[in-house]
Amino acid sequence: MQLFLEILFKELYRSLTEKNYRQFLSLVLRFSGTSRYVQKNIKFLNYTFTVPDTLSFIWQFKEIFTDGSYLFKTDSAQPLIYDCGANIGTSVLYFKRMFPKARVKAFEADPKILKILERNISSNKITNIETIGKAVWINNGGVEFSLEGADGSSIFGKKNKVKISSIRLKDFLDNEDKIDLLKMDIEGAEVEVIRDCNSSLKKAQHIFIEYHSFANDEQKLNELLQTLSHNG
Repeated sequence: MQLFLEILFKELYRSLTEKNYRQFLSLVLRFSGTSRYVQKNIKFLNYTFTVPDTLSFIWQFKEIFTDGSYLFKTDSAQPLIYDCGANIGTSVLYFKRMFPKARVKAFEADPKILKILERNISSNKITNIETIGKAVWINNGGVEFSLEGADGSSIFGKKNKVKISSIRLKDFLDNEDKIDLLKMDIEGAEVEVIRDCNSSLKKAQHIFIEYHSFANDEQKLNELLQTLSHNG
């Protein structure tokens, strides 16, 4: 309740004018006290999602629906979107609400989360989605992944490490004429993948990368920024 009141008074204007912000406040009020990593079915907007961790989902909803982090413009009536790190499908749903005729390729490495993603897509009748249950990587040989159980799995994690099947993203990009949005939230693999895809990035009209910082990797961040700047 305290968190709800702090948010409400801090951004009262948004709560009065924005439907998605009011939905975010409703989620906070209903679920902020819920134990972590307990699977629940949550109703929001006109949908019902299975979520493995309510707190993670609440902040996903705020970042994606309330703050519009993935908002982009396109002239295409049927934009092609690569959702690398689709998690449970919150971003997929956002893209389909923005562009109902969009074609989305949704990549998710965690087998448990993949099942939830596919359930959420199916139960909410979200169409024209292709799910790929493999890690986005620089080859097809698999990659070690630390599974966290919600939205914090990482190739750099130390616990619950398993080898996950992978795809080389560059091979997918090279098979496309144009991609309207390349969204990448791949928990630490982004620098290596962008480096490998360097020659193919011009096919993406818009690129969104969530960069995950780890100790002593300032050089990697600089390399990532340089690669993106060279590709416009």
